[in-house]
Amino acid sequence: MKLIAGVDEAGRGALAGPVAVGVVLVPKGFHWGLLPGVADSKKVSPKNREAIFRRARELEKEGKLQYAVSLVSENIIDTKGITCAVREGINRALAKLAPDPLTTYIKLDGLLHAPVEYKNQTTIIKGDVTEREIGLASIMAKVTRDRYMVRLGKKYPNYGFEVHKGYGTLVHRKNIKKHSLGVMHRTTFCRGCQ
Repeated sequence: MKLIAGVDEAGRGALAGPVAVGVVLVPKGFHWGLLPGVADSKKVSPKNREAIFRRARELEKEGKLQYAVSLVSENIIDTKGITCAVREGINRALAKLAPDPLTTYIKLDGLLHAPVEYKNQTTIIKGDVTEREIGLASIMAKVTRDRYMVRLGKKYPNYGFEVHKGYGTLVHRKNIKKHSLGVMHRTTFCRGCQ
């Protein structure tokens, strides 16, 4: 194997906004000292996630790694379901990077799977904790999605997306009751919220 890919998603359980799927490609033997602090995005502070994200983008410009994040809309989540939406995100992100299936080993978090042409793939429970490639993919997905939700918060100020990022916090649920569902909400996730 020449390349190792990490795959993870962010925003699976949110009530609003897209789900983000991150794919990171690093050469076998990648020097992780170039990118310290990589771990599961949920265990890295927002400030450190941003720093890792910026550093990863620098390393991409230097040709030391590649990444892609696919945002799959709330409309697709409502129409096809979250599992299909995540699968679509994986397919899109891998298509963008186009790694050779014969020389790429893919590590996926949780219950995720890559397309069948990638024969060398492993799904790892809690992979975002144990595998840095998956941890980095989770950070790239989370930061991309969080930035998107901040922009959404400016466009739709009644909901506070910039604070809770679309998750089902008490404040978010109260805002839904007060202002009803918006176009950015996943209606299939918001039953009982109004």
